[in-house]
Amino acid sequence: MSKQNPSYTNPEPCEHLADYKRKHGLNGFKTLQNCLKTTPYGRTSVSKHESETPRCSLCFGYQGRFYFCLICSSIACSGHANEHSQSNRGHEIAVDVERAELYCCVCCDQVYDPDFDRAVVSKQLMDMPGNVNGAEGVVEESNKKRRLGLGLELEWKMSKRLVSMADRRSKSIFPLGLRGLNNLGSTCFMNSVLQALLHAPPLRNYFLNDRHNRQSCRKRSADRLCLPCDIDVIFSAVFSGDRTPYSPAQFLYSWWQLSENLASYEQQDAHEFFISMLDQIHEKEGKSKHQNKDNQDCQCIAHKAFSGLLRSDVTCTTCGFTSTTYDPYVDISLNLDMSFCPSTDTSNRTSNPNENASMSTLLGCLDLFTRPEKLGPDQKLYCQNCQERQNSVKQMSIRRLPVVLCLHIKRFEHSPIRKMSRKIDQYLQFPFSLDMSPYLSSSILRNRFGNRIFAFEEGDESDTCTEYEIFAVVTHSGMLDSGHYVTYVRVRNQWYKCNDAWITEVDEGVVRASQCYLMYYVQKGFHYKASEDLSCFPMSPPGGESYLQIAGCC
Repeated sequence: MSKQNPSYTNPEPCEHLADYKRKHGLNGFKTLQNCLKTTPYGRTSVSKHESETPRCSLCFGYQGRFYFCLICSSIACSGHANEHSQSNRGHEIAVDVERAELYCCVCCDQVYDPDFDRAVVSKQLMDMPGNVNGAEGVVEESNKKRRLGLGLELEWKMSKRLVSMADRRSKSIFPLGLRGLNNLGSTCFMNSVLQALLHAPPLRNYFLNDRHNRQSCRKRSADRLCLPCDIDVIFSAVFSGDRTPYSPAQFLYSWWQLSENLASYEQQDAHEFFISMLDQIHEKEGKSKHQNKDNQDCQCIAHKAFSGLLRSDVTCTTCGFTSTTYDPYVDISLNLDMSFCPSTDTSNRTSNPNENASMSTLLGCLDLFTRPEKLGPDQKLYCQNCQERQNSVKQMSIRRLPVVLCLHIKRFEHSPIRKMSRKIDQYLQFPFSLDMSPYLSSSILRNRFGNRIFAFEEGDESDTCTEYEIFAVVTHSGMLDSGHYVTYVRVRNQWYKCNDAWITEVDEGVVRASQCYLMYYVQKGFHYKASEDLSCFPMSPPGGESYLQIAGCC
């Protein structure tokens, strides 16, 4: 492989940040390290005394977002940060108190710097509990050298040695492909989805078999980015055998350029990111010459892996005329069934702290999705037989199943009338093995009309694989505006928790008790292949050249 990619353009650095680093080097970052704290969720912020409420030094307000000046340590709110930099020359760079992210008061925007990223990750690693991966001694040594005031670069080397030692002790436990992803500033939504897709068998096989080679990709030019090329870089890095946390900075920059409406350092919705990512893969991978409007014949890896077909039947309650439409999908969004539906399958149950409270089941959500729904009087549809708008009943079913089934649980509820949003913290019981045959169109029609109608159904679903195995669960914890995403992946029938840079082994009971948001199932044939040893995949490209690291990676 080529050792460089001249077509990639790095984001333009902030001139004010560059000027700050020329004058002060890394001293400010090192000093700030002592003021950082990390929550159990892995989120880092600037520590403050519990009894003190941060206030703006100019307006003395205590609401909104605050920024900590790296020069004078004063605090300014978002409305006065620019005024502080104008009245104090050289005070342009600050740190977001709640998010521990660099902020330019002149540009009025967050700025990314790999040296600052290393400082934050180094602090996170030093704050890891002493029993994580058995690295207590290295943590103590790292803290001692920090107290002695050694340079930031030495601390960074010690942090890398910490991960290296933990890696040597866990290589016999953790399979290939388990590598942490650094949080680049409220990017847990991105890391969680990437971890799930990295373990999706069709995508893994596609990229590791060099089906999209970034060096030979002709779609990339100096002014046009290619997201599949950046995904190929991530697959190469994650499956290279290196265990140090990886920073997908180039991928984040490319995604920002291709999805400008979502480009910010604010927390994004993991489901929206998943859809946006598949859309970009589809755009760059190309379409087949004979593709129809529902992407049924699209040969891009996004649709080959995730694309299915939904059937919608709308029946007039007056004359019984049924109008049928088909719509493509890459995921199915399910409402939580709030009724208490205890499962008879005790093997799929877990000891939940709210065992006596109401709960939902995934099967109940799927039943709710395919249940006939009587449309309201304000939703009357035009009946071709009656030649006028009539009351009707709508029923959804699945015409074609995908190889990888993504189920999205609607946990975020928005009320346009009340103009408010809330998160539904309802417990959902879900099986690891899922049979989708009751939700196929043929099954739904047979239940509605009997066996006679089944013979007239076009197509043959007898060869369709309806049995699925779960391989990844994206969870959301916390509040609507201040939550955190974590992914659980299933490798060789063992569950692992992917919490940004941290990878830990967990029991299946932990997974079952989590607040699942996105669930990824794969057809059983692919699941068995995914459970095989991945040591057969090459660790480096042909010719013995090593994989290249990108800007912002460890």
